[in-house]
Amino acid sequence: MARTCDRPSLDRRNSRLALVTAAVVVGMLGLAYASAPLYRLFCQVTGYAGTPKINAGAATNAYDLPILSREMTVRFDSTTAPDLPWRFEPAQKSVRFKIGEENLVFYRATNVSDEPIVGTATFNVTPFKAAAYFNKIECFCFTEQRLEPGQTVDMPVTFFVDPAIADDHNLDEVQEITLSYTFFKVKE
Repeated sequence: MARTCDRPSLDRRNSRLALVTAAVVVGMLGLAYASAPLYRLFCQVTGYAGTPKINAGAATNAYDLPILSREMTVRFDSTTAPDLPWRFEPAQKSVRFKIGEENLVFYRATNVSDEPIVGTATFNVTPFKAAAYFNKIECFCFTEQRLEPGQTVDMPVTFFVDPAIADDHNLDEVQEITLSYTFFKVKE
């Protein structure tokens, strides 16, 4: 005897399956759209992959940090993407300071083209294991910078190295940190 399907039950199951499939597709698209900002936030909070922490409240708290006798050197590095006609460089190659001290340095960018260009910078800290202790208070990263033809701007970076680095014995040998920025052309 041939088995027959209950047509209303089959239609209801197919509709439910189509609805669940559509919800999964919409959810995956939403996660794909949000993945880059969420990953960037994760890296900034944890210091993962050499991303320094951004210490939003540090402008008033940085002065309350103990200043250690241990000194640290921070070197500054800069690059531009091949399609960005800017000259981009640190105003100074390095700075030596005591851990816990707040520092202000500048990077300089010049638009060497004959048209206005908008760029944005990403950053990284090496060695990666020191990134969790490198705190930026102010920087130009992830902010669009528009430069007119021939325009030069000095962009500030304010930072400190958290004194808690002295308690992490995995970092006892770290005497130098490198802060690197790369500028990219913003696609319109």
